[in-house]
Amino acid sequence: MNSLELPVWFRPYGFSLYSWIFGCNLDELAEPDLTKYKSLGDFFYRQLKPGARPIDPSILVSPADGTVLHFGSIKDHRTVEQVKGMTYSLDALLGVSSGNATPTSEEIHFANRDHAQVDDTEFANVNGIPYSVDELLGHQARKQLEDEPLVESPTSETVDASLNNDTSSAAGLSMTESVNVALDAGIRPLLHRTPSQSAVHKVKDGNELFFAVIYLAPGDYHRFHSPTAWVVEKRRHFVGELYSVSPYIAKRLAGLFVLNERVALLGRWRYGFFSMVPVGATNVGSIVINFDRDLRTNERKRRPTKPGVYTEAVYTRASPLLGGQPLKPGVEMGGFKLGSTIVLVFEAPKTFQFSLQAGQKIRVGQSMGDIGEMPSSPSSSSSVSSS
Repeated sequence: MNSLELPVWFRPYGFSLYSWIFGCNLDELAEPDLTKYKSLGDFFYRQLKPGARPIDPSILVSPADGTVLHFGSIKDHRTVEQVKGMTYSLDALLGVSSGNATPTSEEIHFANRDHAQVDDTEFANVNGIPYSVDELLGHQARKQLEDEPLVESPTSETVDASLNNDTSSAAGLSMTESVNVALDAGIRPLLHRTPSQSAVHKVKDGNELFFAVIYLAPGDYHRFHSPTAWVVEKRRHFVGELYSVSPYIAKRLAGLFVLNERVALLGRWRYGFFSMVPVGATNVGSIVINFDRDLRTNERKRRPTKPGVYTEAVYTRASPLLGGQPLKPGVEMGGFKLGSTIVLVFEAPKTFQFSLQAGQKIRVGQSMGDIGEMPSSPSSSSSVSSS
């Protein structure tokens, strides 16, 4: 239905009526000629004029236009609230891996990025993100690691999709010297880490896990952007269902966001773990990730899967130096074909404070929160409430 091509004469009237009903701002369109949008799907995925969404300098900004459903901190029982009083498991949302099985791993295709090493180094230095030790180990050691099968969980299904590009550069050390330095420092390369039971490793001392849920209504801008400076290391695609994710349904269907089709993007930022999960909705499980052309969602002929089963891919070749796809705040990441939901789960210092209210409208680039001052005493520290 969304991809049905509309008559040219009808498009200005149809899209104008739709915009009036759902509150779309046509003045923001990068392409103001409504006849150029061939279908409703094209209009949903519209681009905005440059500068239409200024990016706030705070540490965390909104990845999408939408409504804040819920936000807060994640306690020891590791559950996330989709709305107040209704929770689901963090591991169910992001997936688990135990290392007891050995499916293949999908490594996403990227063009040769040797020229980007300096840019990636600058990105890491500016944003406080540690490098991988791929560059330290050199190409030969990295190639040996890539040839080893990656160990994943019995709940995952993975396929190798890497480019055979030489994206490494000379490290200036022999392999033996490099390995010795890495061992002395107690560092293991990203591709050689043993996967843990949970997508989220142990939270650092002084940090907590936080979450936020943003709902995209049918009239909202449907592309999503990077909420901070971070490195996306992998994605997990859960086929799932395509239930409506409207606030009405979210209040009534338990575990909605772990039932629906979703793409969990997992990585790290300056404070530790960071993840962003676009969740599909009714008839719009089609989720686009700009740097992942191999991702296929909302396929009509798809085999049924058990809950929690996912297909995993890694983005190591996007930047061997950083071990993933580096993203700056506000950079477009992808989008939906209609209204849906984005869930953020991230690690941050306990002094992190949301600047949100449940139910408020928010736009791409607006501040979601920042790091506050350290409280004078431990007793004054408190978690963020969503109410």
